[in-house]
Amino acid sequence: MNELTEMIVKFREERNWKQFHNPKDIAISLLLEAGELLENFQWKSSEEAVEVNRDKIVAELADVLYYVLLLSHELGIDVEEALKLKMIENERKYPVQKAFGSNKKYTEL
Repeated sequence: MNELTEMIVKFREERNWKQFHNPKDIAISLLLEAGELLENFQWKSSEEAVEVNRDKIVAELADVLYYVLLLSHELGIDVEEALKLKMIENERKYPVQKAFGSNKKYTEL
């Protein structure tokens, strides 16, 4: 992750874009890119969307990751550690014996 983040920051710095990259605007861009990812699935089954739009999905997913890494960099968040902590929390909320095969939210298990 650090190598990817360094590549993103270098790309940005070479273009003098930091002035535009405050946390609010990066978060907005992240959401916009996630919407563009979602557009590839609109009006299609999952299978059809992946078959027809795979290249676009790959590109949009990369854009989403770009902004996740940039935002975590700007906020000083270790995104790997954050994900590990979130997975520990998810394991607590969704114990296998209760959640296995269920799509219910943890408050309904």
